Amino acid sequence: MSAETKTTEVPQTTVARFVRSSLQQIFVFAALVLIYIFFLFAAPNFAQFTIAVDIIQQSAYIGVMALGATFVIATGGIDLSSGTGMTLVAVMAGVFLSGEWLNMPLWEGLILTLIVGALVGAVNGTNVAYLGLPPFIATLAMMMVTRGLALIISGKSSISIKNPGYSWIANGTIIPGIPNAVLVFILLAILAALLLNKTLLGRYALAIGSNEEATRLSGVNVKLWKLLVYVVAGVFVALGAILYSGRFGFVQPAEGVGFELNVIAAVVIGGTSLAGGRANILGTVVGALIMETLKKGLLMMGIAQEWQFVVTGIVVIIAVFVDNVRRKRANTV
Repeated sequence: MSAETKTTEVPQTTVARFVRSSLQQIFVFAALVLIYIFFLFAAPNFAQFTIAVDIIQQSAYIGVMALGATFVIATGGIDLSSGTGMTLVAVMAGVFLSGEWLNMPLWEGLILTLIVGALVGAVNGTNVAYLGLPPFIATLAMMMVTRGLALIISGKSSISIKNPGYSWIANGTIIPGIPNAVLVFILLAILAALLLNKTLLGRYALAIGSNEEATRLSGVNVKLWKLLVYVVAGVFVALGAILYSGRFGFVQPAEGVGFELNVIAAVVIGGTSLAGGRANILGTVVGALIMETLKKGLLMMGIAQEWQFVVTGIVVIIAVFVDNVRRKRANTV
């Protein structure tokens, strides 16, 4: 009798978790739709197609970095260096590609730019996985290091990147009326979803976040996979840096501070748990769109920037509260 009860409870639990996950995705998407509808009435000219395209383009660089951060947070970690790391990578892209510096061919410069991002992630991963530093402290230190290096390398001056091919990556239009940054964001989101759901990297990231000790005892090299997760996050930071600096054609070495908060907010709003063990790439994309829609809509309403921060903070608090409630309910099942 007890065996029969056990076999029927497991499927019910699995179905219940699937339903909760689906409801979370629906809730996040519905929130985006409601916010968008609100601004259609509250903000003048918000209904224009160019505004929608601009929102997606503006959210692309934060969204791409958030895709990488999703893997880190899925392990139960955090990355506070993504904002200043993006600035350092963008500065190095300027060093590689700018005529005043090395003036490399486009593809060589792009490859080296991605390598710089991977190295930043590798240092974070080494500090967390092999030195045993708490992710908060390790990435906070890296945030300071990357900010300082960006200022040192650039000489505290902006760097122009006038390479037309570099600018085309973000501003070009393969599809008329839609900037390439939008397409890159979509393609990278698909790639991230495949990595999370169809590869060992994603499965082990979720397993580590769910129960790191049990994952280690099952024979998984937890340290190695943690390192790889941070490396992947670093590559996504580099891709975000390319979209950001490519769009504007120059790099300000003092920028990037605070971007990491937008990245983390997009991930959390999208339904990835800060406690680890659960991640949602589609939710991260929607979370990034929610952040940028709020920013754009409030701006078009004439709301001062300081109030935009207040609204964004409230949204993050709500998202974390919902995550806590969901985890408590899941633990009772």
